[in-house]
Amino acid sequence: MANYRSAVRKRQSGANRPVNPGDNPEVTRVRTPRKDRNEVLATVASLLGSKRVTLQCMDGVVRMGRIPGSKNKKMWIREGDIVIANPWEIQDSKADVIWKYTRPQVDWLERKGYLN
Repeated sequence: MANYRSAVRKRQSGANRPVNPGDNPEVTRVRTPRKDRNEVLATVASLLGSKRVTLQCMDGVVRMGRIPGSKNKKMWIREGDIVIANPWEIQDSKADVIWKYTRPQVDWLERKGYLN
């Protein structure tokens, strides 16, 4: 029983995990909006409640954004966050929020010129 517990502790601590020399923690992978899927960058202007937000999109349109149920508890969105929005085809004043950027990803977007 003691050997089993020590083996479990080693697995949980990651002691036997192989070290990959190619891993570089400073590399930032960023998802960019895809034009073929009609995605735009947007800034969250205000929270409206009930999974709804006001978005200031980079194409100059203010849209009401909806956080889909699959992303509701996984993405905690606050005012000022940078997100990717997918405008609706039938109603251009509304959009779905499909991605939220972290702070290092926002810094990368600013350096590469995606944000104004």
